[in-house]
Amino acid sequence: MSVLSAVQSHFAGLQANSPQDLARLPYAMTVPETLDTFATNFSGGLTSSRVERLRRQYGVNELEAAPPARWWKRFAGQFREIVIWVLLSAAFISLLAGQWIDACVILTIVILNGMLGFMQEERAGRALVALKSLVLPQARVIRDHQLNVIPARELVPGDRIELEAGDQISADARLIDSNGLRVLEAALTGESMPVDKDHRSTLPQETPLAERSNLVHMGTLVAVGKGSAVVVATGMQTQLGQIAGMFSRHEPEPTPLQKRLAGLGRILIVACLAIVGVIVMVQLLRGGRVIDVILPAVSLAVAAVPEGMPAVVTIALALGLQRMAKRNALIRRLPSVETLGSVTVICSDKTGTLTRNEMTLRELQAGGKRYDITGSGCDPRGQFLKDSMPVLPQEDSELTQALTIGLWCGNVRMTRDSQGDWRIIGDPTEGALMVAATKAGLLRPIDAPLPILEIPFDSDRKAMSVVVASEGGAVMYSKGAVEVVLGMCSSEQIGNEIRLLTPGRREQLLQINSDMSSRALRVLGLAYRRFDGDGRPGLRLHAQLVAAAPRGNDRRNQPERA
Repeated sequence: MSVLSAVQSHFAGLQANSPQDLARLPYAMTVPETLDTFATNFSGGLTSSRVERLRRQYGVNELEAAPPARWWKRFAGQFREIVIWVLLSAAFISLLAGQWIDACVILTIVILNGMLGFMQEERAGRALVALKSLVLPQARVIRDHQLNVIPARELVPGDRIELEAGDQISADARLIDSNGLRVLEAALTGESMPVDKDHRSTLPQETPLAERSNLVHMGTLVAVGKGSAVVVATGMQTQLGQIAGMFSRHEPEPTPLQKRLAGLGRILIVACLAIVGVIVMVQLLRGGRVIDVILPAVSLAVAAVPEGMPAVVTIALALGLQRMAKRNALIRRLPSVETLGSVTVICSDKTGTLTRNEMTLRELQAGGKRYDITGSGCDPRGQFLKDSMPVLPQEDSELTQALTIGLWCGNVRMTRDSQGDWRIIGDPTEGALMVAATKAGLLRPIDAPLPILEIPFDSDRKAMSVVVASEGGAVMYSKGAVEVVLGMCSSEQIGNEIRLLTPGRREQLLQINSDMSSRALRVLGLAYRRFDGDGRPGLRLHAQLVAAAPRGNDRRNQPERA
């Protein structure tokens, strides 16, 4: 029996086994096999009684965190440095030698140093808990043939969840239905661009994680489209949970500063012992008594210990921490401030893992004219410039038409968070087009009818199209790869005139595309086609080609360009 057939035979015993044990290869199963494996109904989902049994068996859908240490253990952890041990030893010896003032000064510095570090860690810990409490993910799930919105922590293997643009996926799940679904998986795989998902695919068992097109994973975000999926893993059994488990077993390495302080502590110990040894030997050779020799030697050794050094280091780190806090950087441990300061090179294979996953429309070509757009990110404020002079989009027919196409060719929403900042829910590229249209004062009415037809973008067609009802007929808007869109066009709009696209003009447009691409911009083509009322095929094609600008190849934490 082959490995795959053995696994599929093992699936048949679902009722007596763990779905998370059995679902190691959900991407190798068809949709019916997935439904049978997890004993769920395509239209009705799980029953309430089965949900309760599964919840008791698998617990909540959360990533496990190590239980926090008691406060006294965390406080004691502030005194693990070798330098601190040297100071404590010096204080103890000072007490034996009757030097009470030196001993009290050293102990006071050590205790204050530990309290400062302890209080900083406690503050950072409370801030992290508060941040987590602000984010309570929800999930739309079908149970007992009804659609409900529940906390994501209540999901169990076998639940049918509904997905749409903007949703954060709360568990690993096998798609059972999809319509133009694309998912942002940068948090898991490092892939900065949305990944196409298709429920119809059945993949070989050796398929790597980044190519499992019929699976969605916890922690990723739906960029475009809709879908339904059956949960196959929750909590620590998810791919994200396995990563979290590896981190929980990892012992943190000391920071560069801690390593240097430990080295200094060892040098001080050796130096102090050497001083004591030399003085004792010299005095004994001169005929002195042991008791008279040891006390002066120890006093000199204690004097050699820099008791102010930990305080100076802690104060310097605390000042650095305050500066970083003003830049919204939350640091839990003081030594991490020095660690960040020691970074000289950051290596990454994907820009999307370091960028804000935002895009901004910077440049546009329409009707033989070039426009520059100001503004950044999701903020719908900016100007349109032609030859460095502001222009009103409402008075420029080509610009208005281009922005209208971009507005309709997308499934994104603009929202504002509690701080009043704008953000895009959906694909960043489509979001950049919507933001640009909003800058021009173009908005889709709330009561606007839905598109008559939508053809999602796919890797074969390399274009997206929507058909929208208009006065006297309908209009189709399309966006996609420039060479593909240009190949579908027969004419170009120049002002209010429609001109046929000559071979020479096509070469010019392709050269514009090449020029933008050479500047690390993502280039899109936009086009439209009008239909008369009867919608007969063979009508004259009106097309407008626009090159929009894409993301910049900037590896810093800046918005990508579109």
